[in-house]
Amino acid sequence: MGDASIIDPKEDEHPKPGFLCKQFWRNHWQGVMSIVIPIACLPIMLLIEGAEFRCLYLIATCCFLWITECIPLYVTSLMPIFALPILGVMDSEKTCMQYFKDTLVMFVGGLIIALSVEYCNLHKRLALRTILIVGCSPRRLYLGVVMITTFISMWISNSATTAMMCPIIKAILEELQANNVIDIYMDESKEPAIDGKKSPSRAAMAFYIGAAYSATIGGCGTLIGTGTNMVFKGIYEGRFPTAEEKIDFPRFMIWSIPMVIVQAALLFFCFNVTHLGLFRPKSAIGQQVNAGAGVAPAVKAIVSAKYAELGPMSPHEWQVAFWFAVMIALLFCRSPGIFTGWGDLLNRVSIKTSPCVMLPVLALFTIPAFWTCFKHFKKKGPYPSESIKSLLSWDFAHKTVPWGLVFLLGGGFALSTAAQESGMSKMMGQALNFLVTWPRVGIQFGACVLAVFMTNFSANVPICNILIPVLNEVALVVKVHPIFLVFPAGIACSYAFHLPVGTPPNAIVSGYANIRIKYMAEAGILPTIFCIVTVVLNSNTMHRLVYPAVDLPEDMI
Repeated sequence: MGDASIIDPKEDEHPKPGFLCKQFWRNHWQGVMSIVIPIACLPIMLLIEGAEFRCLYLIATCCFLWITECIPLYVTSLMPIFALPILGVMDSEKTCMQYFKDTLVMFVGGLIIALSVEYCNLHKRLALRTILIVGCSPRRLYLGVVMITTFISMWISNSATTAMMCPIIKAILEELQANNVIDIYMDESKEPAIDGKKSPSRAAMAFYIGAAYSATIGGCGTLIGTGTNMVFKGIYEGRFPTAEEKIDFPRFMIWSIPMVIVQAALLFFCFNVTHLGLFRPKSAIGQQVNAGAGVAPAVKAIVSAKYAELGPMSPHEWQVAFWFAVMIALLFCRSPGIFTGWGDLLNRVSIKTSPCVMLPVLALFTIPAFWTCFKHFKKKGPYPSESIKSLLSWDFAHKTVPWGLVFLLGGGFALSTAAQESGMSKMMGQALNFLVTWPRVGIQFGACVLAVFMTNFSANVPICNILIPVLNEVALVVKVHPIFLVFPAGIACSYAFHLPVGTPPNAIVSGYANIRIKYMAEAGILPTIFCIVTVVLNSNTMHRLVYPAVDLPEDMI
């Protein structure tokens, strides 16, 4: 009775309109924007007639939907399938063909092969072994983290590499704290805990953020390292299919590996200075890190114990390593240019990169992980009592492969092809005539800066889908070979170092280690600067060795 007589005075009050509007927007902004954006872009095609403007309308709509993410990225990427035919820009068959091109098959195959490395824990073995070889003092540990994260992320996804390194880093840091080397949490007087979670110290952030940034840098080292590499390759080769300067596996690595090594070294140096007290021996963190060499045996014991848990290298791991090497060899020797490749010999039909990855993929699902089945032939027990699993299970693969990325890349390829078919590309080129007076390096630098700025606020692949087709047309306007702009800008689309939303590795370490956004934004300043500078320098040095042509060839005009 007593409870029933108590009346909340707010129940009789009518909410203010401002409150209702805020609540409605907070709960339903995504639905509102998904309707407003297509309507707001309608004047693009209603005011001016032509297929190029109808294509521009669709591209503008997709761009805003990708950036705001009011509709899931992958769902937005399916929009061209119905919109391009309805708008009369490109027929259905040609549109759908863009969603499973050779480049996309190579991307999916590369992901599956990378998953086989995760499936057998070969990547973890490699990481722990490298740390043991490099050494276990604080600075050597940090060097090991940067080195192995950079290397592994060249071959498997950046997010998987970062997720693998996080528990390893946590165990290392806890051992360093247990031996009074470094504090892994900030004093709560400087940074209060939120929801009971303390903020990591600057030294701990160096390890976690360094791993995320190393994964991003390493992903730029090979064609299969990250999705943006496949995007700018696919868009460039789709726009200029007859170009002699292809973005293939060996030339990509020759172009990027020296740059990746320099960037990883600069990352190690910068974080040592800013977070680990290098050149500041009297600072608290400098004294702690310099004194940490004495606890190297204790840390080594922890890492050795983790390595021992893996046991000896199994036949499963050996076979996965073999098929991974087969894939690399097939990609390198298909048509390297410096000698006659197997793809050049089997030249009755065009052989691109997808067969190089699909042969190992087929082997992974066919060959048994362990050869105990042969005990039946030797008549020696114990005999296996059940079927033997293959090197990679389909159940693990289909649950782990990010299938949505196939739609995302395919949507970008469809829009790029539609822009060329409709004449929108030519129209954009004419609108960018003012760039003719700009120096080539200036345009290249500006494109890289724009790519880095945009990719920090949205996912890498959509930004690459938006930017690369524009740069293809800019190159035609300023009479420079498109690859001179597309390659560095495509690489720069991966350089998201400031916000967790920019790229999955940032989000992983931010959530795992409870790193505040302000600290990640600060930590990303120097890596952003030296990555932009190095990619531009590399584009005017190593690029000239790999792709000597800088002027626009006559057959591209």
